[in-house]
Amino acid sequence: MSGPLLKVAVPNKGSLSGPAEQLLGEAGYAMRREGRELVLADPDNGVELYFLRPRDIALYVGSGTLDAGITGRDLLVDSSVDAVEVAELGFGPSTFWFAGPPAASGGPASVGDLAGLRVATSYPGLVAHHLAASGVDAEVVRLDGAVETAVRLGVADVVADVVETGSTLRAAGLEVFGEPILRSQAVLVRRGSAPAPPGLAVLVRRVMGVLTARRYVMVDYDCPRTHLDEAVRISPGLESPTIAPLADPDWVAVRAMVGIAGVNRVMDELYELGARAILVTSIHACRI
Repeated sequence: MSGPLLKVAVPNKGSLSGPAEQLLGEAGYAMRREGRELVLADPDNGVELYFLRPRDIALYVGSGTLDAGITGRDLLVDSSVDAVEVAELGFGPSTFWFAGPPAASGGPASVGDLAGLRVATSYPGLVAHHLAASGVDAEVVRLDGAVETAVRLGVADVVADVVETGSTLRAAGLEVFGEPILRSQAVLVRRGSAPAPPGLAVLVRRVMGVLTARRYVMVDYDCPRTHLDEAVRISPGLESPTIAPLADPDWVAVRAMVGIAGVNRVMDELYELGARAILVTSIHACRI
């Protein structure tokens, strides 16, 4: 590809690193050999990949040093920089909650109860933003690493953190309360105050094509013409299925994209309808 290379930041460690590299690899971009490269040029595909700490990626993109990057929504919000989401990527899910002493023993029950209290967290920007949006004046105490012991040690009155099973919090005598602060996942970001950089649209199309391909399969089957309308209702495809005549004029061949989660139900319904030679194949990538 001609023109300047699109500079894209990729997580170099943590839970986002492997899925991000796999996604870009399936989208046709060059991947690191043995995970050693910090910068990897891929001129054939018009990109230059920078492997960085996930927490730093939004900062580089927001400053305009890099054109785009893959990071967590939580890290994006926490950074409070000039960067915006372009697309959700469907991996690295997490949920942030407030947690404190049980409400039955006098602990807070909602975000409104946090007024005047101390909130310990490793994501001070994210929590401060949520408190401000909720109209609550509370002190945010920044801690690096585990925060669940902050209440017991007297550093804070409540904590705000990622909660999976909640077992660690319960062991510390805490329980979640109120609504989630944020539901996070991996996202593609770019600078917010600048026009979309050249080449970003191609990156987005490729990535979204892979994500779509992961959610769908291709279903091919032979169908009696007399049942074609009902078969199309069962497997409508994205816009419309492909229908082709067969040597037997009473039958047609049908091809349609079907959501992978429901494909076995679709196959059963088509078979009951009279369709035969029902085949399912995976989709490596697509453009929708």
